This record gives sequence, C-alpha cells and structure tokens, in this order.
Amino acid sequence: MSLTGYVPALMEQSAPLERTRQENAMKTTRSPRSRRATGKRGNHDSTFARNVILIGLPSAGKSTIGVILAKIMRMNFIDTDILIQENTGKLLQEIIDKEGPEAFLKIEEETLCSLHVENTVIATGGSVVFSKKAMGHLRSGGIVIYLEITYGEMLHRLNNITTRGIVLNAGQSLREMYDQRIPLYEKNAEIRVCCSGEPFERTVENIVHEIQEMRRSSGYGSE
Repeated sequence: MSLTGYVPALMEQSAPLERTRQENAMKTTRSPRSRRATGKRGNHDSTFARNVILIGLPSAGKSTIGVILAKIMRMNFIDTDILIQENTGKLLQEIIDKEGPEAFLKIEEETLCSLHVENTVIATGGSVVFSKKAMGHLRSGGIVIYLEITYGEMLHRLNNITTRGIVLNAGQSLREMYDQRIPLYEKNAEIRVCCSGEPFERTVENIVHEIQEMRRSSGYGSE
C-alpha cells in the first residue's frame, strides 16, 4: 500500500481501515505494564496532546517510521541521535570510539532529560532504555511504543555496524546485545508493534490504529 493510498484511510477512518483492524490487532500488543501505567495516570488527555516516543533495536526503523508518523498525525519530529550529534558536534560512533560507551550513555541521558517538547514524535537511540532517568522523563510526557524486530531481521537490516553508533560493551556480540535489550524494551513499552517483515507504511498504520484505540478506550475526544 502506497503512502498516498493509506493516509486518507487513516485520517478519515474509512471502511478499508476498518477491515484491517483485526489484522492490525494481531501485529500490536499492549503489555501488562502498560495497562497498569494507564490506570495509574487515570487520564491520557495530556499524553495524546503531547508526545509519541519510539524505542527499539538499531535498524528497527524508528527514524523512518517516526517521520511518516509525524506527518500523518500532524506532529513535530525529533531524532535524538541527530540531536546528540548537533549538541556535541561529533558523530555517534566518534563519541563511542574516543570517549567510550559509558560516556556516550551519559551524554544520551543528559540530552533526553533536557527535552521539553509537546506534540512531537521522538525517535530514540537503541540504548536509551539503559537510562531509567531518561525513560522516566520521556514516559512522563507521552506514550512509549516499542518497534519489535527479530534478531534475524536486525542482522538483515544492519549494514553499517562499525559506523552506525551502536553501543556495545567490550567483547559483546550482537546476539548478546539483542538478548540484553529486549527485556528493557518490553518493560518500558506501553504499546508493542511487530515490524519484522512489514513495510514501514503498514507499521505506521498499525501504530495510528493502536493510538486511536487507546484514545477511544480512555474517552479522549468524546463529548
């Protein structure tokens, strides 16, 4: 499905989108943690008026999906990896190589905690979940969506491991990095969207549908 084909369906909630809802539901899941968090907040009005935070592994498509999602939902867009580079004047890989993974994580935490934005889709770096402080700050201003991909899909998509700016501990393999991060993504997510084998357009459609469903269930926008 082309971008021009599905945007009207999403914005107008047309019949074709209704027919795909059952399929979309199979691609998205809300974790038990998300339901408890929603209950604690008691009101998602501020969430829907504010931010959508995308988390996930390197190559999950956070930046690409984030740009499309922001256009469809008429929101602003921020890529926190680019923000780090702008603030430091250095490439991500340069920071990791010269200052080390721990220094990079500290810079990432400080950068994210300094964000004070609304009505914005925020595409985060894959290592953001290592900072409880940063995740707490982001979660307080919006809804966290985890873009899930399998290990095989990650390997298939990665083609610039040595220059991409991936935080790896000394001697850590990609498999070990994957296994280390998955529980953290799952713990922090309010919505989980399966992206493996899916075109970006379909993933965006699934995300919009899930946010609309959460709006309806919370009574947001109802008279």
